[in-house]
Amino acid sequence: MAKQLIKGNEAIVKSAILAGCRAFYGYPITPASEIAEAAARYFPSAGGTFVQAESEVAAINMVYGASAAGVRAMTASSGPGISLMQEGISYLAGAELPCVIADITRGGPGLGNIFPEQSDYFQVVKNGGHGCYRTLVLAPHSCQEMAGLTALAFELAHRYRTPVMVMADGFIGQMMEPVEFASTAKLPAPPEWAVTGTAETRRNLASSIQLEADQMEAHVRKLERKYRLAAEEEVRCEHVETNDADLVLVGYGVVARVLKAVVREARAEGLRVGLLRPITLFPFPVLPLRSLAHRARIFLSVEMSTGMMVEDVRLALNGARPVEFFGRCGGNVPATDEVLRVVRELAIREGLRPLLTDVPSLEVCHG
Repeated sequence: MAKQLIKGNEAIVKSAILAGCRAFYGYPITPASEIAEAAARYFPSAGGTFVQAESEVAAINMVYGASAAGVRAMTASSGPGISLMQEGISYLAGAELPCVIADITRGGPGLGNIFPEQSDYFQVVKNGGHGCYRTLVLAPHSCQEMAGLTALAFELAHRYRTPVMVMADGFIGQMMEPVEFASTAKLPAPPEWAVTGTAETRRNLASSIQLEADQMEAHVRKLERKYRLAAEEEVRCEHVETNDADLVLVGYGVVARVLKAVVREARAEGLRVGLLRPITLFPFPVLPLRSLAHRARIFLSVEMSTGMMVEDVRLALNGARPVEFFGRCGGNVPATDEVLRVVRELAIREGLRPLLTDVPSLEVCHG
């Protein structure tokens, strides 16, 4: 299929339809509004349903209903809207209902502004809803990945029967790049657990309530086993020049694009710098980070926040190596020269040796 020059937000919608999604319920909010706009245009023509709900609370509960009926469903929003959806996301996780939720992040807290940030990390990766549950989280850094990871999100959602989040900053949602889409997939049949209004499905009940303590604990333990399996099987990350790196940068989304430039320029200056880009924020690439600590001297987490993912980097390394942080917020993206300045300072402080030979390394890890 030929490539299309397309916005990241619109790429999500086209990829969702190709992945068999036939229901979109949402409420517009900048910088995610193009997702609802594109869904209103494309879903009806694909035989699907688009509803602009009266609120984000209504939208996520409509997703609950559609998913319970076995329909592949999704919604999309940004920070304040995702906050409103958190109770519904918890209900979906508790009822083991698959869906995809796109979060195109903006500045906060409160109404904040419409500029890109990564400050939704805690509420998306650590779960803003109540109870013992997790959501799988994918973090694209290009328009092509907005398409590819959306398709993967639907696959994972139905494999693990759980909500999956696609979290992209506003830059990735708003930028335009050439995107190649997968060929049209066969529309999946309703799963065996769905409630479709037939006599055979009357026994199915989509609910998250368990009134007995032992029953509730057994259900939570069942969910926990799913999340542990996902943590073993679904880790995805990208390595750039990490084979010989003394200093490893860690960043996702549009920040990772900046860090790739930092790696090139730092190596041109003779510094052994590499990048680990988490593609899954949950499950987090713990083992890949730990393996890098056998050689690397220091890690630097770079984010568009005051420091959120850095906590997971430190937990993963568990004191094996020092972890520094550099961040911008309010809609500001860390600039290449800003990060380079920090890299140079750390290199001097740590006495990092100069690069003698160029050992290129670019790979994507799965597990």
